[in-house]
Amino acid sequence: MRRADRLFQIVQFLRSRRITTAHWLSEVLEVSERTIYRDMQDLIASGVPIEGEAGVGYVIRRGYNLPPLMFTREEITALTLGARIINSWADPRLAMAAQSVLSKVETVLPDTLKGELDQTRLFSPLVQIPAHVAAFMGELRNAVDHNQKAILSYTRADGISSRRTIWPLGLFFWGTVWTLGAWCELRQAFRNFRLDRIEALQVCETRYPHEPGKTLEDMIAQEQRRMENSNR
Repeated sequence: MRRADRLFQIVQFLRSRRITTAHWLSEVLEVSERTIYRDMQDLIASGVPIEGEAGVGYVIRRGYNLPPLMFTREEITALTLGARIINSWADPRLAMAAQSVLSKVETVLPDTLKGELDQTRLFSPLVQIPAHVAAFMGELRNAVDHNQKAILSYTRADGISSRRTIWPLGLFFWGTVWTLGAWCELRQAFRNFRLDRIEALQVCETRYPHEPGKTLEDMIAQEQRRMENSNR
């Protein structure tokens, strides 16, 4: 849990309980009591009306609310449309996360803006991603996040199939398809793979190294150079 999320949770617990001990918070949030004491001091220093002391417990002044998040209507529209597109074009776990974000935003919006989430008239109405592509996407997102190698069976546009060991570097959405940018051990070069042409996927326990010349940044820089050369 990020520190900002932990501080938010502490305030929410204090608002819902008569008295809260550092020991209880440390167990619930899975951090040390010393961390809770530091968090309390930081919250008090930032103006949150918390009373109490270490070894006794903490209370928060009745009626205190976290300041509402201030979004413009266009920002709310952007968030809602983004979540709707993710629902149509991403894997189920990412779609659930997008809905969770909207729920959290709605709980802290001022009353005057709460209805804006449902009234946004920009839609991505149909689920466009096939189930097997969504499954591959979820696995590949995890592989990218943890620098794990993957073995895939892949069929090119011309029908030729191959089996590759790759280093998954990033996923790219092109409006109608997702591609995986990766370092290919077979070709010893960067390659892009369409997720809808992957026949089988195995994410390995083996992690690939952060090797200069084989990173996502290197891949993007190479593509930028290629585009610049083609425009000359």
